[in-house]
Amino acid sequence: MPKLRAHNISVSLDGYMAGPGQGLENPLGVGGERLHTWAFQTRSAREMHGMSGGDEGLDNDFMKQGDAGIGATIMGRNMYGPVRGPWDAENEWKGWWGDNPPYHHPVFVLTHHPHPSITMEGGTTFHFVTEGIEVALERAFEAAGGADVRLGGGASTIQQYMRAGLLDELHFVIVPILLGGGERLFDNLDGGAEGYECTEFVSSPAVTHVRLTRTSK
Repeated sequence: MPKLRAHNISVSLDGYMAGPGQGLENPLGVGGERLHTWAFQTRSAREMHGMSGGDEGLDNDFMKQGDAGIGATIMGRNMYGPVRGPWDAENEWKGWWGDNPPYHHPVFVLTHHPHPSITMEGGTTFHFVTEGIEVALERAFEAAGGADVRLGGGASTIQQYMRAGLLDELHFVIVPILLGGGERLFDNLDGGAEGYECTEFVSSPAVTHVRLTRTSK
């Protein structure tokens, strides 16, 4: 049965998935880009973004696992871009990733404001879902055609799916930095962490990888 999985979710030692002051100049909040330094040292992540080189090994293996068997992605509007409120038709935002985003499959963006789908180069189409997380998941599973669906950020999106008991697997990466503020991954769960167990806990020289698996429906 297809699963909903979240992979390579980087968090600081003090639990933040993004720093304070997110916006156009600081997409991950002030200091938040440091959360992903480990990822861009891997060969897999560099290839995904059209760069050469990079390290192999444990961190690279986890990066590759995040793409294996995935047929669609769900993300929150905050991950898609800095625009808030109604969309600006005159200055259409098409994501942070340029003309050829690194997804290459359908991406479903959670939003309160309707927006027509946007087709990008390389097989990525952004679809905007206003009917809630369950409808987004139904549409993503249908689009994935039997493959798994990957859940992206931000923190609020992951929390919503955990509270609803819909996230099957969460792989997060503990990065040895302190952010001191921003968005915490495990806030606002209201019991949503119940029914998960730690099934993997392993460290590279750079970071620690933790995998939580849902054990009950």
